[in-house]
Amino acid sequence: MTVKGTNMTQIRRVAIAAALASMSMLTACGIRLDMHEQPKFKPLRPNDFYADGRASRPLVEGTVARGQLGNDELFYTGKIAGQEANQFPYPVTQPMLERGRERFNIYCAPCHSRIGDGQGMIVQRGFKKPPDYTEDRLMKIPVGHFVNVMTNGFGSMSEYKSQISISDRWAVAAYIRALQLARKGSASDVPAGTPIANGPSKIETESGSPESIEKGQHGEAGHGGNPEKQ
Repeated sequence: MTVKGTNMTQIRRVAIAAALASMSMLTACGIRLDMHEQPKFKPLRPNDFYADGRASRPLVEGTVARGQLGNDELFYTGKIAGQEANQFPYPVTQPMLERGRERFNIYCAPCHSRIGDGQGMIVQRGFKKPPDYTEDRLMKIPVGHFVNVMTNGFGSMSEYKSQISISDRWAVAAYIRALQLARKGSASDVPAGTPIANGPSKIETESGSPESIEKGQHGEAGHGGNPEKQ
């Protein structure tokens, strides 16, 4: 065998080895389609296996998703027999009020302000002013009204059911009632034997009462600073 013939033989062997290696890699990586072509039904796709031609099967009659029954009208709507209710679905507690205060300050205060006078920061920047919670109409309105408004919106206020859970909506409604009583109530409204704190309320010291805002005690636009130097 000549040198030329030997070289050709070696080239063929290398080529065959490379081809075999490539085939082995293809077999390992792409030939098996068990995970790609699974025997399954895809939701909402047509399928001739069932008589109705649908892959998705009907739910068992009476099936309700967990947490979506919603059969407590008062709790889920704030109403009884279609009318806004003036009662809570469960007792109001201190933790409930604290939770309501937290949610109120996050979602409601930008428009209504932290004391509920309708002078929130975005109102000060030109947004339409909401009513003061101490208006006679809102002082007398059923507490379910606030839950209903948070759930469905009212006027220029959009609904907040996607941001505030139903239990938190009741907590906010309870806190709104507390704000109303704190601003319009008197010492005679407090049950006998209940201690009454002296001095400004925590709400006023944290946020400023309407009078202190008007006098500039918290600085321009509530950002702090000495009003005498402004």
